[in-house]
Amino acid sequence: MKNVVITGSSSGFGYLASLTLARKGYKVWATMRNSESKNLEKKQELLHIAKEENLHIAVIDMDVNSDTSVTAAIQTVVDVDGKVDHLVNNAGYMFVGITEAYSIQQAKDQFETNFFGILRTTKAVAPHMRNQKEGLIINVTSLAGRLSFPYFGIYCASKHAVEAYSQALRYELAPFGVEVSVVEPGPFGTNLLFTGPKEADQQVFEAYGDYKETPYAMLKNFEGFYESENALDPQLVADDITKLIEAKHGTRTERIVSGIDYGLKELNEKVAPIQHALIKDALQMEHLLKVAHHSN
Repeated sequence: MKNVVITGSSSGFGYLASLTLARKGYKVWATMRNSESKNLEKKQELLHIAKEENLHIAVIDMDVNSDTSVTAAIQTVVDVDGKVDHLVNNAGYMFVGITEAYSIQQAKDQFETNFFGILRTTKAVAPHMRNQKEGLIINVTSLAGRLSFPYFGIYCASKHAVEAYSQALRYELAPFGVEVSVVEPGPFGTNLLFTGPKEADQQVFEAYGDYKETPYAMLKNFEGFYESENALDPQLVADDITKLIEAKHGTRTERIVSGIDYGLKELNEKVAPIQHALIKDALQMEHLLKVAHHSN
């Protein structure tokens, strides 16, 4: 039985992907922070569904901000299963506000989870996948990982970083039979909108005058859209993650845009040949395109 490690499984895409993949016959290691306290109810909910439907779901604690926590969680998976077949890096949260008014420490906090959290989990599983000569790492980014939105500056920067890291990793791990793909969700009604902190530098915040209210207005506008009949089901993202996992090795795309794309699919299609030409022609590293040439 193939297994899947999913981060941020207490809600949103991670929760839905955990159930979707378990129902497809995978053994799911649903990881989350505070599984014995704040997220205990979500843990029990997943385990109850698993019991009722005879699914293979194990819920374990993992804080992607902690080296020790990540290492211990992945070691638990390896000790029990002897392998890690798939990793879905989904954990993250969102800063929305006056970009200049966020402190350096706040920016570091955003990157700690959204970017360095992915580095931690990847570094923990990649050696096992290389030894196995196969594996798949899926990094959930966002439209904001390729496009930039005003008042989402810190969040966009963290997601852009994941996109660049994923692209490089896809090339470098290809010779070992390990694939890396990115899922880029558009706007969905998950719990991300209001998860970020308020801007720390209130002096800068106040200096923006009437504009300082714009980020909140944007969030309320998104919230209204999510509650409308035009809102898309977050299950679409879980389904796209599942499609990547179930795809045949060597055919998995670099990127999948889930939901409303604001032209991102076209952007990806136009950038991919330029990116691959850099590797093949300018750098003379065509051997790294063994897997990575499959795009969009």
